[in-house]
Amino acid sequence: MKILSKLATIIAGSAIFMGAAAVQAQAMDEVSYNTHVAKILNENCVVCHREGGVGPMQLTNYEQVRPWAPLIQLKVANREMPPYAYDHGIGIQNLKGDWRLSQDEIDTVVAWVNQGSAMGDSDIAPPEVDLPDPTAWTFAAEFGEPSLILPSIAMDIPANGNDLWTKHYVESGLTQDRCIRAVQVKPRGDARAVVHHANTDILVPNEDGEYEQYGYLTEYAMGKWGEVMPEGVCRTLPQNARVHWDIHMFPGGVGATAEGGMIKDNVVEVALWFHDEDFIAKASPYKQDLRPYLMREGYENNALIVPPNGYTMTQGFHSFDHPVRIDSYQPHGHLRMNAASFEIFYPSTGQTEQISQVSKWSATWHHSHIYAADEAPLLPAGAVLVIKQWYDNTADNPNNPDPDQWVYEGSRTGDEMSHAWIAVTHLDEEGYEQLLADRKEKEERSLAGND
Repeated sequence: MKILSKLATIIAGSAIFMGAAAVQAQAMDEVSYNTHVAKILNENCVVCHREGGVGPMQLTNYEQVRPWAPLIQLKVANREMPPYAYDHGIGIQNLKGDWRLSQDEIDTVVAWVNQGSAMGDSDIAPPEVDLPDPTAWTFAAEFGEPSLILPSIAMDIPANGNDLWTKHYVESGLTQDRCIRAVQVKPRGDARAVVHHANTDILVPNEDGEYEQYGYLTEYAMGKWGEVMPEGVCRTLPQNARVHWDIHMFPGGVGATAEGGMIKDNVVEVALWFHDEDFIAKASPYKQDLRPYLMREGYENNALIVPPNGYTMTQGFHSFDHPVRIDSYQPHGHLRMNAASFEIFYPSTGQTEQISQVSKWSATWHHSHIYAADEAPLLPAGAVLVIKQWYDNTADNPNNPDPDQWVYEGSRTGDEMSHAWIAVTHLDEEGYEQLLADRKEKEERSLAGND
């Protein structure tokens, strides 16, 4: 309790809470747990902070929450919790699966702690929250149980030691092409903190019966919840495909949920929700793919170097010879990476548009930032993706295991990477113009409705 008391003193005097938003929050009418705060925590925090959840403490009732109130205030005010690193006020803000709290919710929590963290009227019962089973698939509530689950082979992961990899394939068993509606990768049981990444790509037989790479199925990194495809597009899993697993594990684990012990028979599963069998023929959808867009030339030759106690920035440029829509963006790095941004440069106008920025990136929580369908960037042929990432190899970076080391491009947890996973729907000119017209019509209807 001495630590919490000291933390409360620090927070009370900190300039963090003396900004305009905090002053306004302090001036609120009496804020209580039962009437105001429980609803916010139940809807945004308890999914992880409960028995069996990934959070380090339980926050399901007032008795559990009250001792942690100062820390909750600090984490919420700094937008560190819920763990969704995506900057407010920059670029596209309408995202699917966005975990961020609204400013009103943040102000309410800050005011509650500043006023003494009262429980409130005991006759007022906090709203209950219908929590999913922590072992359930993310999209089961929306789409039902998965159409297909493909597990990896089992592997024992020791309590400590060097990075481990397993690369193998499994048969999909599909007898016809299917369009994917949603996809999620999930380590079983206690393996969530030791599975650094689990990528899946697709192999299909050629005319000679030999298997060749078709493309990526999906990407998983620590903390990622999954992907949902936009309406009217098809990310294809072809018939007779093999799914190739590339799983990277870090013994002992990374982050607050690290087990620190041996995990036997670890299995990683990919769950797929398919559209109806006739979706391809019925809708004639445009194709979507997901792949890593690299930042630097010579990626395979250790091009990324972060000096000891120093910094590095990388950037990459990519364009298409046809119109596209950008459906999602997910920066990727390891322990020294701390920020990323995504921009579009339009050669016809000479203008650059910022799409997304992540200023407090963390390797323990990867997110595929899925843009709302009406706001996903529509790019004419020739527009340029500008992708930037920053690396901090100093003692100021709390995730840095050793600031005195030279850091090179590589696959180990202690190395670094520099790329972004981006989902792209490939259009033709007709489809591009139609999507532009649809958005313009919707905007005009919205404006007319406000008159």
